[in-house]
Amino acid sequence: MRTQVAIIGAGPSGLLLGQLLHKAGIDNIIIERQSGDYVLGRIRAGILEQITVDLLAEAGVGERVKTDGTVHHSIELVFSGKRHAIDVHGLTGGKVVTAYGQTEVTRDLMDARSAAGLPTVYSAANVTVNDFDTDHPVVRYEKDGQTHEVTCDFIAGCDGFHGVCRASVPEGAITEYEKVYPFGWLGVLADVPPVSTHAIVYANSERGFGLCSMRSLTRSRYYVQCPIDDKVEAWSDDRFWDELRRRLDPDMAERMVTGPSIEKSIAPLRSFVAEPMRFGRLFLAGDAAHIVPPTGAKGLNLAASDVKYLSSAFIDHYIEKSSAGIDNYSQQALARVWRAERFSWWLTSLMHQFPDTAGFGQKVQEAELDYLVNSEALSRSLAENYVGLPLDFDVGLPLDFGRR
Repeated sequence: MRTQVAIIGAGPSGLLLGQLLHKAGIDNIIIERQSGDYVLGRIRAGILEQITVDLLAEAGVGERVKTDGTVHHSIELVFSGKRHAIDVHGLTGGKVVTAYGQTEVTRDLMDARSAAGLPTVYSAANVTVNDFDTDHPVVRYEKDGQTHEVTCDFIAGCDGFHGVCRASVPEGAITEYEKVYPFGWLGVLADVPPVSTHAIVYANSERGFGLCSMRSLTRSRYYVQCPIDDKVEAWSDDRFWDELRRRLDPDMAERMVTGPSIEKSIAPLRSFVAEPMRFGRLFLAGDAAHIVPPTGAKGLNLAASDVKYLSSAFIDHYIEKSSAGIDNYSQQALARVWRAERFSWWLTSLMHQFPDTAGFGQKVQEAELDYLVNSEALSRSLAENYVGLPLDFDVGLPLDFGRR
């Protein structure tokens, strides 16, 4: 088979890239090692920056997020037993975030790709990316007992942290930066109304971090910080709800509606960046290139901004006959990645219990949080980062790049 862009990975980043390229008339195929049902069943983030919402609309899949998503104008911080609202909308000149589950984003993109009859290969085994340091890259995979070969102009590695694309880069050509946090998040998904329908709630307490989020007006996603070696089996639903209440302010704890969990898991927290994000005709995007702790809700949104830069680069190449986008992709994407990494690290450090937090450390966190909620400048900085930094901030590149 011959195509222009071979996309490895059918998560949101790969599907969104495929849809944007299709809209621009650029041929592409998506190759995914898991089944479609598996991809659709993954429970992930659910807070979308306005940039991500706009990209979904640009890709022609923005209707459901507009009708079913819940717009948040603020976030709430709990510390010292009290809750404080940060007016994100007011502090950023009207910007907001939208609660809409990654599963729903994936479903919308899958449905659009299927309706357009675009080629997607699920359950592809032994995927390899080859010759990306030449002008004729090749992707090989096995399906139904046969080996298949796709020749292409470019390969987009949207296959996640454990994918084949980054692992195929020659040793010495890539630099990896990583910080592993000494705790995890125990997350529960439940069909109960969210304790707050207008804001995500971040809680700092001597017992550890807690977070109250939502997927819809009838489905909630809640988290508590837990030891990294904890086992899900040790956490009954009753234990989870009791622990979460202890980390919230009394009013919120009292009115929280609880119920049986429909999904429960423990996720480790890490920060990770691979540099660069381009190797010849192989480009990395999303979790294949970077991981952020979920505290700042940046993972899916960073993947979307990568895809925006990369789709613009391919459009420049094929439509405008320019190499500027391709040549600048890694620098442009990494500038936004590192700003999001900084924000996610800062918020994680501020809100969580670390081994040395008890006593003095806890008091310093509470003092900084008190300063944050009472300083318009610091509140604005939090709000600006939370809603998402612009795509086209200056990193020494042409002003029109990234705006396409």
